[in-house]
Amino acid sequence: MAHPRRSSPADDETGSAELAGRRREYDEDDVRVRPGRSSRPRTRTRPRHSDAVDGFVIAVDRGRYTCVIEDAPTTGGSRERDGSREQGGSGSGSGTVTAMRARELGRKSVVVGDRVALVGDTSGAAGALARIVRIAERTSVLRRTADDDETTAEGRLERVVVANADQLVIVSSLADPPPRTGFIDRCLVAAYDADIEPLLCLTKADLAPPGGVLGYYAELDLPHVLVEPGSDLDELRGLLAERLSVLVGHSGVGKSTLVNRLVPAAERAVGTVSAIGRGRHTSTSAVALRLPALDGGGRRRHPGWIVDTPGVRSFGLAHVSAESLLHGFPDLVEGTVECPPNCEHTPDEADCALDAWVAAGNADPRRLASYRRLLASRAGETD
Repeated sequence: MAHPRRSSPADDETGSAELAGRRREYDEDDVRVRPGRSSRPRTRTRPRHSDAVDGFVIAVDRGRYTCVIEDAPTTGGSRERDGSREQGGSGSGSGTVTAMRARELGRKSVVVGDRVALVGDTSGAAGALARIVRIAERTSVLRRTADDDETTAEGRLERVVVANADQLVIVSSLADPPPRTGFIDRCLVAAYDADIEPLLCLTKADLAPPGGVLGYYAELDLPHVLVEPGSDLDELRGLLAERLSVLVGHSGVGKSTLVNRLVPAAERAVGTVSAIGRGRHTSTSAVALRLPALDGGGRRRHPGWIVDTPGVRSFGLAHVSAESLLHGFPDLVEGTVECPPNCEHTPDEADCALDAWVAAGNADPRRLASYRRLLASRAGETD
C-alpha cells in the first residue's frame, strides 16, 4: 500500500515563495480602505461673489424680489448704535431688477427694506433674473404678530413688516373711522421695541378736531402732523426726507390716499369705508416707494423712501416681552419706581404704585388701562 508523500522543508519553502508571488500580483484596486473617523467636519468653500452689486429690496412677491441697484439706499439721518454711526435707508438708485434668493442663504428671509448683494443678470431687462447672495446686517427690524386667522399649531405667526426703517408713521383718521388709541398704543410699543422713531399722522382733520387724541398723548414727546384733503403736505414731506419710513394704519384711514399724494406715480388702490367702520384692505403687499426730490435751503435733499403696508386690523405684540411693554408708556415709567421688586403692574398687585401715580394726576387713567390690557393679552387681538 502506497503511503502519501510527506512534504519536506524544501517543499514548504517553495510553496511559501509561490504564495508570496501571488500576493505581489494584487494592487491598490483590490484593497478596500475604510475612511478614518475624524471629528473635523467637511467644509465647503463658498464663493466670495466679489463682483456682487449692492441692492435695496423694494417689493416681495411669491419668491421674487424687486430690487433697486446702483445706490443702496442710505439716509442722511445717521444714528448712534453700539458706539458706531450707522446710516438708515434712502438713496438715488434708479435701475430695478428682479431677483431670487440664492440657495446658500439657507432659511434667511428677505424682506422689504433689506440691503442685499446681487449677482447674475442685473441688467433689469425683461426676463432677466439675478440672485441675492448676501443680506447686510439690519439696523432695525419692525415686527408684528399676525392676526387671529393666521394662527398655526405652533402659535401665532410672527411677521417682519420691514427692515432698516428709521421711522414708523402711524396713520390714524380723526373720523370715519374714528381713532383707536389702543391700536396707536400697540404701534408705539412696536416702534420703541424696534428702536424706531414714531410719528403720528392724523388724517381727515377736516371732519373732527384732533384735541381728543392729542390730549391722550399729551405727556408723551410724540411728534404729530395733521392732514386733510387738499392740505399742504410740505411739513410731512420734511419729516419724511432722508429717512426710510414705514406707514401703518387700519384700513380706511386714508393711508393709500396719502401715499398717492406723496408719490403720484404710485397709483395705490383706494377703497371706501364700509358701513361698520372698517375699510377694505386696498393695499395687498408692502412696497417701498421713492419720494420726489426736495430742494432744501438751496441744496438738493435726499427725498427719502416710504414703505406702504397693507391695512391691518391688529398689531400683535406677542413677540414683545412684558418688560418691554412699558417702553411704549413712558408717562408711566416714573410711577413704577415705588413698586415692590418683581411687581407685574397688574390690577391684582395690591402694592403696585401705578394706581397711586395715576390718582395723583401724573398720568391719564386711560393710559394705565391700555397698558394693563396689553399686559393681560399680548396675543394681537383687535383693539
